[in-house]
Amino acid sequence: MPSDESQRPIIVRRVKKVAGGHHGGAWKIAYADFVTAMMAFFLLMWLLGSTSQGDLKGIADYFSTPLKVALSGGSGSGDSSHIIKGGGRDLTRLEGQVKNGDIEAARRTVNLKAAQQELARVEKQKLSELQGRLVDLIEATPALKQFKRQLLIDITMDGLRIQIVDEQNRPMFAIGSATLQPYTRDILREIAKVLNDVPYRLSISGHTDANQYSGGERGYSNWELSADRANASRRELMAGGLDEKKIARVIGLSSSVLFDPENPRGAINRRISIVVMNKRAEEAATRSSVSVTIEKASDLSTDMVNSEDKSNDKGAVQ
Repeated sequence: MPSDESQRPIIVRRVKKVAGGHHGGAWKIAYADFVTAMMAFFLLMWLLGSTSQGDLKGIADYFSTPLKVALSGGSGSGDSSHIIKGGGRDLTRLEGQVKNGDIEAARRTVNLKAAQQELARVEKQKLSELQGRLVDLIEATPALKQFKRQLLIDITMDGLRIQIVDEQNRPMFAIGSATLQPYTRDILREIAKVLNDVPYRLSISGHTDANQYSGGERGYSNWELSADRANASRRELMAGGLDEKKIARVIGLSSSVLFDPENPRGAINRRISIVVMNKRAEEAATRSSVSVTIEKASDLSTDMVNSEDKSNDKGAVQ
């Protein structure tokens, strides 16, 4: 059978050519993701290397602690009593687990009585040392050693007491006056050098015997004399270098506190008493405990006028 060339199909082959052996752009995306991941990894390593251990632990606990427990407290998934384990440790429990966060410092209880006893013991020890220094000073100073029988030093409940007493033939003041004898000035000035170094304040009191002035108590009496002698002693201590702020009080007690009650007119009752006060005695001496209440100013004015009238009448009678 003869072939019909006109009926044969024509097949056209098209070849698609790729220039330069290209494989597309998908690899660029993968490479960019890899580089980004590596950069993030090295950034993370740098941050971990430059962060302290405490901060790292805080960050770890932040991510391991449930948000509800972190904000409001209470039992969390890390609690030992919780059924489902996991998460961080409990922030609120003190027993059985370690509490993270602010922990209140343990309260200290102070035994006030024991503290006061310890303070008294330390003060007594310091005053005993001061007593030893004064005794050594008296023994080492010829001007004081000859008067050591008239320098009495002891420790009382108020502190260290130094008494400068009279002897029958060797008084510390001129008879009946507040004039210091020369050797009394030397004694006070030597004592002042030692007393100025201690952290305690002083009480100075003057005492007399029971002998009275001829004018009686209405004129210049033993009360004024004892106060004047105490002030004269204060001035001499300050002349010896004693700081004025160390003196807490200066008082005159007349013959109300006798050294020898069996012999009220004895010379030993005439004395100056210097007390290096402990803290309790100092507080008692400096604390103001006197309060005066005035109900009406008019009543006060009336009382003052009446008092002046009585004084004028008494002066007119005398």
